[in-house]
Amino acid sequence: MNMMTPPLDARPSQRQAHVDFAAADLPIMLPGRPKARYNLPKAWHHFKELVKDKEDTAQVTPIFEALPWRGIYKAALGFLGTERGQEIRRKEPSLVKILDDHAALRKMPPGSLAHVYCDFMEREGLSAQGLVDELDKNRPAEMYWDDQVTWYFNRMRDTHDLMHILSGFGRDALGEQCVLAFTYSQQPSPAHLFLGYAGGLEIRKHPVKVPVFRAVREAQNMGKACPRLVEMSITELLAMPIEDVRAKLNIKPPKFYNEAHAIWRAAGVDPYDLMAPEQAAA
Repeated sequence: MNMMTPPLDARPSQRQAHVDFAAADLPIMLPGRPKARYNLPKAWHHFKELVKDKEDTAQVTPIFEALPWRGIYKAALGFLGTERGQEIRRKEPSLVKILDDHAALRKMPPGSLAHVYCDFMEREGLSAQGLVDELDKNRPAEMYWDDQVTWYFNRMRDTHDLMHILSGFGRDALGEQCVLAFTYSQQPSPAHLFLGYAGGLEIRKHPVKVPVFRAVREAQNMGKACPRLVEMSITELLAMPIEDVRAKLNIKPPKFYNEAHAIWRAAGVDPYDLMAPEQAAA
């Protein structure tokens, strides 16, 4: 089996299409994977570029590369070394295929996480594959490794929107910072915390003051109380009533995030369009 996917000109989403992530003989972790090292100047450079243009998603991947989760290999190998981890890998080789099959998900009971997930993704115009394609645009071809650790990495990516839904944090500016903080406690890459609090600083510039950092800190604590989602059987969770899933994962409604939304709305501010009042004034 090749260490990395060879065709550099292939579409990013197809670079590992040949890999069977459920295969019994798939290597656990191939030799030569780069060590996780911090590069603060690189992170700061790309963050400054991101501040200039918040839609420039090409700046996000380098920040995570520069501020990685240094314990990621240990966590992945620890999980993959268990019978439960291998059983989940065999049953759920690709969360993207599971999550994007809305016809199958809609066959699950009404009120289940599956139905809430479909409602959210369809309302927002999102797909699991879309997130893969967006992140892969800026991912070097040499970063694709055909091993079980990649399967674990993929699940960290593919559970992002589930974290939004389960935590109750929307896709508004504050909600995104809260999800980053929640994710940090699940997958402690300093990049999550760095971007979460840096984004919070930007939100605090809004004239209507809300408990931004209390909300972000609360989200961080929520993620800490929740078992690591990447290591849960997602198909089992999807079939459960969403409130039962939240109870199982120790997720309670966020107080300060909801309080912030209430303050903004009372002041006539749409939390999903914080720039609207300034634009109108202009």
